[in-house]
Amino acid sequence: MYGFTRSLLFTLPPEPAHRLGMSGLAALGRMPSLCQSMRERTLRQAPMDLSVELAGLRFAHPVALAAGLDKDAEAVDGLFACGFSAVEIGTVTPKPQPGNPKPRLFRLPEHRAVINRMGFNNHGAATAASHLTGRAWKPGPLGVNIGKNKDTPLERAVDDYVACVDALAPLGDYVVVNASSPNTPGLRTLQEPEQLSALLRAVQERMGQVAPGTPLFLKIAPDLTPEAVDEVVDVALERGLSGLIATNTTITRPFEHKHSKEAGGLSGAPVRELSNAVIRRAYQRSRGTLPLIGVGGVFTAQDVYEKLRAGATVVQVYTGFIYEGPGMVGRILGDLGALLSRDGFATVRDVIGVDAHPGAPVAATP
Repeated sequence: MYGFTRSLLFTLPPEPAHRLGMSGLAALGRMPSLCQSMRERTLRQAPMDLSVELAGLRFAHPVALAAGLDKDAEAVDGLFACGFSAVEIGTVTPKPQPGNPKPRLFRLPEHRAVINRMGFNNHGAATAASHLTGRAWKPGPLGVNIGKNKDTPLERAVDDYVACVDALAPLGDYVVVNASSPNTPGLRTLQEPEQLSALLRAVQERMGQVAPGTPLFLKIAPDLTPEAVDEVVDVALERGLSGLIATNTTITRPFEHKHSKEAGGLSGAPVRELSNAVIRRAYQRSRGTLPLIGVGGVFTAQDVYEKLRAGATVVQVYTGFIYEGPGMVGRILGDLGALLSRDGFATVRDVIGVDAHPGAPVAATP
């Protein structure tokens, strides 16, 4: 069914197609009974208990939605209806901003990929907060992904993150500091240890005032060297973060395509192995003590399974959802249960990090 819908959507330029899809999900979210029945039907496709816990939060299963799709929190309930265990909104900035000039979003269907240089286009923290205030249906954790406005100097970046915390942290179940988008000039320099530690300290202090106990995560890039991953992990452990989200989009181009020279971040299937390598390295560096959310190139249960084995507890989807559609979560749940049973694992918890240990066997493939 979605194949036909996707064919129609793909006849449109990427941004109008995205807006149409988001409008449909927002409309779905205004029908509570339908949302609940759709979600229940999807969750029933899991053949066993696939629940996990992360940072004190319970996830019905490991498949969650990454930030980037719903920047303004306009379709949260519609997305939960699709079966995701958690939904992450944003990236949200303090003030509204239009983002980068168009065109800024490109499909690469041959590679099951997308290139974007959106530039944190959103209507600002106040608008997102207004959409989240008063939500009655809360079937799973809601994440709030925050960033800085493009015109805010890097030396003032902390002020923007703190302003977002003030507006949004009390409304989310966890908060994510996005210091890894390639589409805001200079943002990735905030991943350097000294700047990163100062940023996280300021965010934590404000969260302690306005949303005490709310978990805080950091989203990192797939383009970090192994040594840089180690440095980020060390800072995260030192600051007592709840975990890392690995990874954002990549600035590398591992193939030739008519769009491959477009500036921006590449997401989708080509990022899978980059992401897995960062997850594995982070798990090893922390000796499994730093919780990880994996994201990058997830289309199938096998993709989820590989990230779990690399060390992720929860696995997020974005580009895969664009290509696979609303039935994606249900298909993954059924197939993931089969993969766990095949390899003798009773629960998801048993498989986390098994490939990140020295001398660990390589995961079996279908």
